[in-house]
Amino acid sequence: MDATGSHHSNRQYYDAFSETYEAERGKNSVKGYHDMLDELESEFVRRYGASKDVLEVGCGTGLVLERIARFAGSARGIDLSPGMLARARERGLDVSEASATELPFADHSFDVCCSFKVLAHIPAISVALSEMARVTRPGGMVIAEFYNPHSIRGLIKRYGPAGRIAKHAKESDVFTRFDSPETVAHMAPPGTRFVDSRGVRIVTPSAGVMRFGPLGRLLRQAEGLLADSRLKRFGGFYIAAFRKD
Repeated sequence: MDATGSHHSNRQYYDAFSETYEAERGKNSVKGYHDMLDELESEFVRRYGASKDVLEVGCGTGLVLERIARFAGSARGIDLSPGMLARARERGLDVSEASATELPFADHSFDVCCSFKVLAHIPAISVALSEMARVTRPGGMVIAEFYNPHSIRGLIKRYGPAGRIAKHAKESDVFTRFDSPETVAHMAPPGTRFVDSRGVRIVTPSAGVMRFGPLGRLLRQAEGLLADSRLKRFGGFYIAAFRKD
């Protein structure tokens, strides 16, 4: 599929997803699964982006970007889906419609450029990573999240039935790739080098178990403790940090 076709397909998929995206997220969840993911992702950005200029590529409805905005000097976001962006704007966030493979910003515009749950759905991932590096200032960070095949989530997503994300759309309707931590370490965009990582959803078997009070709280605590441990390489979501030289 060419870039134009991929953009159109992804836009349709996420516009459909935007209708139900927050059903189990944000203010509608009680310290649940998605809230845990958002916290672990945004806190990793805080490590490098506190009081800095941060761009989130593929910001969706703004749940992670809203958290980033609390500690960043400035926080901006882009997304391909008008449906997702409409909800981000309702949060008062600074967002615009654009593609990850063609960012509408000048070189060296941000201290940190991050992306979560997006790059895995972009066939031209190297182009997207290069664009993220281009708009990042020297000494800044490119923070990119990948889907890890060597994880509980990876096994379920690759070999289990496709989940439904809207009335007429399911997960298999969008391109999805999986990249192991070993591969990711060598995917640094030009002019950057791999320096840090975090694993998210290491021991949680499914989103549903987070609804069971004591078990959910135990898993949430365990995920926080293990995110930066040696077991991070088994996270369903593997976050890599590349420093721009």
